[in-house]
Amino acid sequence: MFNFKFLMINDSSKEIVEIVHTKIYHIRDANVMIDSDIAELYDVETKRINEAVKNNPDKFPSDFYFELTQEESENLKSKILNYKSRNAA
Repeated sequence: MFNFKFLMINDSSKEIVEIVHTKIYHIRDANVMIDSDIAELYDVETKRINEAVKNNPDKFPSDFYFELTQEESENLKSKILNYKSRNAA
């Protein structure tokens, strides 16, 4: 259903690469992306990303997906708000 390979190799895509980098977070000693950010990149609803992972477990590594704890979620929201406020122009 989805092709999760996201390759950007030419100079004209520099802006896209920068946008993607802003959506990568360091959580549990891993670099991760939020499901809604992945959905935005592929221009689909978040639930479609989650359905693809749930319905095709053989296509995703066992550590591909995890849910945040309440504390992790609050910390991430804080990071996102801080980033947005620093970069608002």
